[in-house]
Amino acid sequence: MNPERYILAIDQSTSGTKALVVDRSGNVIARSSKEHKQYYPQPGWVEHDPLEIYENVIATALSCMEKAGIASGDIATLTLTNQRETALIWDRVTGLPIHNAIVWQCQRTAQICVQYQESKYEQLVTNKTGLMLDPYFSATKLQWLLDHVDGARDLAAEGRLLAGTIDSWIIWKLSGGIVHATDYTNASRTSLFNIHTLQWDEELCSLFHVPSSLLPMVKPSDTIFGYTKDPSIFDVEIPISGIIGDSQGALFGQMCHQPGMAKATYGTGTSVMMNIGEKPMTCGEGLVTTIAWGANGTVTYALESVLRTTGDSIKWIRDNLGLFTTFDEMQALLKSIPSNEGVYLVPAFVGMGAPYWDPFARAAIMGMNRSTGRGHIIRAALESIAYQVKDSVMFLQEKSGIPLSELRADGGASANDWLMQFQADLLDHPLTRSTCAELSAMGSVYLGGLATDFWSDLDLADLASSSNLYESFTPNMSEAIRQQLYSGWKDAVLTVVHTKDTASIEVV
Repeated sequence: MNPERYILAIDQSTSGTKALVVDRSGNVIARSSKEHKQYYPQPGWVEHDPLEIYENVIATALSCMEKAGIASGDIATLTLTNQRETALIWDRVTGLPIHNAIVWQCQRTAQICVQYQESKYEQLVTNKTGLMLDPYFSATKLQWLLDHVDGARDLAAEGRLLAGTIDSWIIWKLSGGIVHATDYTNASRTSLFNIHTLQWDEELCSLFHVPSSLLPMVKPSDTIFGYTKDPSIFDVEIPISGIIGDSQGALFGQMCHQPGMAKATYGTGTSVMMNIGEKPMTCGEGLVTTIAWGANGTVTYALESVLRTTGDSIKWIRDNLGLFTTFDEMQALLKSIPSNEGVYLVPAFVGMGAPYWDPFARAAIMGMNRSTGRGHIIRAALESIAYQVKDSVMFLQEKSGIPLSELRADGGASANDWLMQFQADLLDHPLTRSTCAELSAMGSVYLGGLATDFWSDLDLADLASSSNLYESFTPNMSEAIRQQLYSGWKDAVLTVVHTKDTASIEVV
């Protein structure tokens, strides 16, 4: 093999870790993946084992390189995209986490957020970070760890502890404990980073009782963060670059580089994100302002509508309810029924995200009768994904005042043709789906390729147009049925969410 002909990408998601090897033509030539365990110590609490996650990073990277038939010297750079908001703290001396990572879905700090809201701090947080006060974001998770793990604050005072999101942990481990860093996109999800000054905000760090000394350096996504030092995975030093949160990675990978372009990433949860250009816009009311990426010396911003539980609903009905075993079986059951027959699943297992933002809401299945079968519940779970995305698209346009020029779909659940057609029907708008299944990872690959001169800007434009093809789904549902179905969804949501008026989301 010629030196440095490939990029190795790590995609560390909520459910597992995937590694990809990408060649100079932008083709994925090898893949490897491994799930990690989900921990639910109490209702509404969700944790991951950071050590297991890093072990899976090593395992998938080595497996992927073996499948591709390449060695360390063939790799130009390692790039990383990751689940956002999931937070952890570790001891820089022992190299061990002081506790499991607290996952973005976790609701253990909901009451802490309520207390901050009652103390009138939400506007301060929103003005500086673009975020609302919600347990979804990292700051209260880090506060909880420092307050509830024995001796944590003493260790922090001694300078022993480091804090961050999953990307920071992986970078620190890969670099042999030398580099403690993150990128703008992940930092912008912590409620501690000022998206206007592009720095950790001391006032916010003080508010949440998280010393800024624990936090990583923050860099643009298209820079070299450091070099690998872990001999268990590489026998030469490889640049680490292209660091970006998974949803922002998908936006970049979808080539949504102009204001008004948007994507929906159908994963464990779903992110509907719109590029709004180089000036931040604070809309509030359930919409998040975030940094889309830092690249080419500029910062691009986005508005995002965050859905807590979408693809995870399908996993729940498979693993917890045992309604199907294979996806072929699921498809057969879907085809066996002509409609949902009034059955709705509201997947508020860890609260509801945008536009409701109720962390205390809980899931429910409604409208069942004696003839309700597996197919109806499966269909209700799939439909719930599309209903939530419609909520988000409508809300995003209404509150931002920016017309949606194009919606592109990606992520695991987007591979389901039935779901994509139903989504187009609900939106009454054509939906385009990327033929590339790994858009988040490809976003990090593109940025890492630019950072290391693996590609130029012109190369990247050619690659994206040739390798990132799209399939279109055209709506064919009648307006009467569309309104009937969506009205039923809003009624169902109203039974579990009592803090918002669901009727304010217009049926269009």
